[in-house]
Amino acid sequence: MWRYCAPVREMQFVIDEWVGVAKDWQEMPPMEALDTDSVHDILVQAARFAEDILAPSNRLGDQEGCRWSEGCVATPSTFPDIYRQFCEAGWPTIACATEDGGQGLPQLLNAVLYEMCYSANHGWSMYPGLAHGAYECVRTHGSPELKEIYLPRIVSGEWLATMCLSEPQAGTDLGLLTTAASPQEDGSYLISGTKIFISGGEQDMSENIVHLVLARLPGAPSGSRGISLFLIPKRLGVEGRGDINNVYCDGIEHKMGIKGSATCVMRFDGAQGWLLGEPHRGLAAMFVMMNSARLYVGLQGLGHAEAAFQNAARYAAERRQMRLAAPSPESIAVPPGAAVPIFLHASIRRSLMTLKSQVEGQRAMAYWAAHLLDLAEHHPDAERRQESHELVSLLTPVIKAMYTDNGFALAARAQQIFGGYGYLEDYGIEQTVRDSRIALIYEGTNEVQAIDLLVRKVLTDGGAKLQRLLARMSDEASASRESGPQTKLLAERLVALHRELLEACDNVIAGAAADAEYAYRIASDFLQMIGVGLMAAFWCKAARLSESRAATEPYYRTKLASAQFYFDYLVPEMRHRADALLSGKAAVPWLEELPEGWSCRY
Repeated sequence: MWRYCAPVREMQFVIDEWVGVAKDWQEMPPMEALDTDSVHDILVQAARFAEDILAPSNRLGDQEGCRWSEGCVATPSTFPDIYRQFCEAGWPTIACATEDGGQGLPQLLNAVLYEMCYSANHGWSMYPGLAHGAYECVRTHGSPELKEIYLPRIVSGEWLATMCLSEPQAGTDLGLLTTAASPQEDGSYLISGTKIFISGGEQDMSENIVHLVLARLPGAPSGSRGISLFLIPKRLGVEGRGDINNVYCDGIEHKMGIKGSATCVMRFDGAQGWLLGEPHRGLAAMFVMMNSARLYVGLQGLGHAEAAFQNAARYAAERRQMRLAAPSPESIAVPPGAAVPIFLHASIRRSLMTLKSQVEGQRAMAYWAAHLLDLAEHHPDAERRQESHELVSLLTPVIKAMYTDNGFALAARAQQIFGGYGYLEDYGIEQTVRDSRIALIYEGTNEVQAIDLLVRKVLTDGGAKLQRLLARMSDEASASRESGPQTKLLAERLVALHRELLEACDNVIAGAAADAEYAYRIASDFLQMIGVGLMAAFWCKAARLSESRAATEPYYRTKLASAQFYFDYLVPEMRHRADALLSGKAAVPWLEELPEGWSCRY
């Protein structure tokens, strides 16, 4: 049976040693009182919620799904009560400012909480998952009146929120949206239009829903420059208990996965709303929410990979098949000629180690990115805040795209370990495969993330900011040269990887200058190449932290072995991607003929 156990020991190692946040927290007043013990207590409490309350509802949510009737949505039967417990425990308040009713804790701890939630039950986690981004958006761009009404209720979890961007004709290209906003004499607006793919657009878990909606004002410029952002409540009135606004759920989508999450078609028919931020600057305001959402979608990929690894490893320890191809180590007793647990076979060991090293390396980079968000907001030094902002802006598309690609691929690889049983519902891994697939698509497809990284963030400054990010690889190599013999060898390999990455980046910048389409052809390979290289630096650091303790402490011995495995088996993916950048200099042929009955000749 499928189950989830939060890897609290691993999470604590990443926070305390791998990322090493203590010194930075001491320099930031909101977090200076945090220590190892208090962080551990938070992790343990979050783990209990994820394991004991949330995870048992995962399969039930998939089986029951959501039900729509006359504009109302019923979520799976256990979901509302779980959300009540989530709010009563104070989890929605964790990373919100104390002046808004929050606990003022780091974004990093909120990221850890949601990694656990996504691992335990992705469908349920979609409902509160957007709340923090909505909080940041209203806090940054809302009027004092809107903040007074909405912030405390979003922070407490009393009201949930949505992000309403897509329309039937406008998915990735938001410049095509047609939802219209008409100004009223009282300063509000009436908004009309239809939005699709709205997670939690209607549900029975919160009394009110705060919709953040992109729309056009009269006379607005065409394209994305003419989009404004509006706050539209489901219920009107200061207490959110007044009349129902002209907001209607016209149906829910029937999906491949995350069936416990209501994906709604929302119609705004003269709904009353209020402007957030400046007119025609809606995308800039919404990106406060979208950037947060993209980091958390990356955590969904990480969560699925973690859950897949745990369940595949348990199955592989129980399932016995065939004899070993070579003698086992002395520490592993195998009766002669006996069928052995399949985790002892080389191919299964390789699959499990691939899952383990990817999951643990990704966790380190994700937690570092979340820590950078805290530094960018709270560090007293302006230069440190700006540096952190620039670094996280580069990391966000990498984490969103790379982690969700891996989340789906690693779930499928784990499914393979189950053999035929993995295709059945009995062990739950097939749900993990289905649920993980959506994360590659929403909050900006992974192709869009790659274009964002390369075209908008690297080419615009000739790679200057990226070079500062990649310099972390060189810094780690220098530090690791002073460590034990195994880490020294990894450090030398990291130096070579850093040099290869810089050379590849220079070639990409030159290629893009000579060919307008080149960057778009190879953007995905470029992003993956950067991600693999950065994770090599994180694994080199793990080896440096572990080698001196590996002889006496099994945890660090395993960590050192995982670092070696990453360099031996997964770093070659970086060179494969670098080769693809060279191949991408050849133009992709135009499809002049499509299947019968279709033509691309307009």
